[in-house]
Amino acid sequence: MAAQTLTDPPAPLRVGSLFSGYGGLDLAIEEVFGARTIWFSEINEPVARVFSHHWPDAPNLGDITTIDWSLVPRVDILCGGFPCQDVSTVGKMAGLKPGTRSGLWAHMAAAIDALQPGWVVIENVRGLLSAPAIRANLQGDDDEQRNPRDATPRGVESDPWHLGETATRPLRAAGAVLGD
Repeated sequence: MAAQTLTDPPAPLRVGSLFSGYGGLDLAIEEVFGARTIWFSEINEPVARVFSHHWPDAPNLGDITTIDWSLVPRVDILCGGFPCQDVSTVGKMAGLKPGTRSGLWAHMAAAIDALQPGWVVIENVRGLLSAPAIRANLQGDDDEQRNPRDATPRGVESDPWHLGETATRPLRAAGAVLGD
C-alpha cells in the first residue's frame, strides 16, 4: 500500500447504518461528515432495494438480530433510528423491553459495543424521555441492578439529611440508551 502524501485528500469516514430505511439519516451524515456509507442493515425488502439503488456498493447485512459483529467491517460512524413504536407517545408506550420492536435497541447497543465507532448518531422520538426501560438479562447474568425499580443511586455514603434516599422514578428509555 502506498503511503499517503500531504497533498492527498484524507479518506472519507466510513459509515455503518442500522435500521436504515430509505437512507435519509445516511444522506445527512455523509453531507455533514464528508463520509461514505459502506454497509447497512434493513429487513424491509422494498425499502432495502431503494437504499441499495442509492448505495449500490454497500451490502445489506440484513436482520440486526442475526449479525455477527466480529465479521463486520469497522466504521468510523455508526448511525440508526431503532424502531419507535413502543416508545412513541402515540404508540403503546411499552418501552424498551425484550420482545418489543423498540427493544431492538439492545442489538444496536451490542453493535456499538463490538464496533467501537468514533461517532454514534441515533435518531428517535421524544417519547424516549417518558417511556419505561426494562432490559433483558443476559444469559448467566443475575444482576438485579439491570432493572432498578427506581433511579435512586445505591451504595453511596449516607446523607444526614436523607436527600436522595427515596425512590425517585423508574428508569426511562432515554436513560437506558444513554447509559448503554
